[in-house]
Amino acid sequence: MTRPGERRYVGIHNDLYGGMTDTGKIIRDAWVFGLIPETETCEGWMVQGIQDLWDKVNAKWGEYGFRVANLPPEARERFDRIQAAAVARARAAGWDPERDVAEDEKEEVGPGEPV
Repeated sequence: MTRPGERRYVGIHNDLYGGMTDTGKIIRDAWVFGLIPETETCEGWMVQGIQDLWDKVNAKWGEYGFRVANLPPEARERFDRIQAAAVARARAAGWDPERDVAEDEKEEVGPGEPV
């Protein structure tokens, strides 16, 4: 049972653009490292569970210098496959990476500064 004010994650496939969010990236990376099965969407997880998963994912990335190129071949294949599927799913849901970059750049510009 969810208590009032308790936030739970909607799940990677219900998240914005099929999970093209920071939380979605944590979940995809957890799949890559085998920390959770690829069938686990984290739907219904509380914030602390996502934070714990991020800590584990971050530790795994640390083992590889936070570089995709340093992943062992099997993990690199999983990474490429999972990311390609995520991008395809996100684009089908209307995700436009160019638009997101432009919006991020606008947010970085201070008030009154030209874009």
